[in-house]
Amino acid sequence: MSFRKIDPTELPGNAIDEICNKWMLLAAGTENDFNFMTINWGMLGELWFKPAITVYVRHSRHTFGYMENNDLFTVTCLKPGHEEALKLAGSKSGRDIDKLKESGLTKTMIDGVPTFEEAAYTLVCKKMYAQELPPENCTDMPIFEHAYDAPDYHKMYIGQIVAAYVND
Repeated sequence: MSFRKIDPTELPGNAIDEICNKWMLLAAGTENDFNFMTINWGMLGELWFKPAITVYVRHSRHTFGYMENNDLFTVTCLKPGHEEALKLAGSKSGRDIDKLKESGLTKTMIDGVPTFEEAAYTLVCKKMYAQELPPENCTDMPIFEHAYDAPDYHKMYIGQIVAAYVND
């Protein structure tokens, strides 16, 4: 494992494809107390003159508490061949199983935040904005209703990308 720091504008691949189709991992917490989950909703870009990422976490997810209680989080794109780990991270709760053990992934720390040795790249992010996504703010109710069959709505977190690392 050899993580090399890069500028966020130098990320390899297609970020939209990575988030939507290949999925990524969101992790938050400390070295000894953290959780992670699969994400496939998100956006990369710029906010307030800073490189930024937007992620969404449902209140029911175990990772939600970690996002609420920590200023930093990581978003990680895994190298090919870890699709089963991504499926497990998105379908099982860290409340019920040892996700790290069950996924076969290897935790490592970068800048004091958890990521994975199997990463193709990792974004270290600092929360800069958070907002609930209540139904009354939606301007396209059919798509909102398609996304939510129960009132377990997401909270949106916008993080400044404070560092980006590729795993050579």
